[in-house]
Amino acid sequence: MTTGATTVEAYLAALAAERREAVVPVRAFVGRALPAGFRETMSFGMIAWEVPLAREPRTYNGKALMRAGLEARERHCTLQLSRVYQNPQALALLGEGARREGKTLDMGKGCVGFRAPEALPLGTLLSGLPVDAFVAGQERSRAAAVRRPAGGAGARR
Repeated sequence: MTTGATTVEAYLAALAAERREAVVPVRAFVGRALPAGFRETMSFGMIAWEVPLAREPRTYNGKALMRAGLEARERHCTLQLSRVYQNPQALALLGEGARREGKTLDMGKGCVGFRAPEALPLGTLLSGLPVDAFVAGQERSRAAAVRRPAGGAGARR
């Protein structure tokens, strides 16, 4: 839900009670689960946990690298998990954790949809990926993108 809020507190205050009740416990979990070095802010219209630009200024768009994002939409909420879709091991761990907790993921590439926090396999959503490892993964992705042929991977000539 786009609110135009510039602070997390203003974003939460603008949410309908039902959405706020779903978002607040997930926000608390993410804040506890992420290793030190990520900061909570508002970015891309959602609550985001990012690597501060002072720590890693070399980004493709001049914005901080987002590790996770939390958004309340009209009918559900989403938890964006950066780098999950690019990491087969992380994706497999997430799926295994969900099965172990008896839950089914409503997931796109790196986005897990939910209506209530109980639907999320919170124990496995965020690995203890330290800031340095997260930044290194971003750098590897950037280097791989530079090496790809024009037209993208597998482009026909």
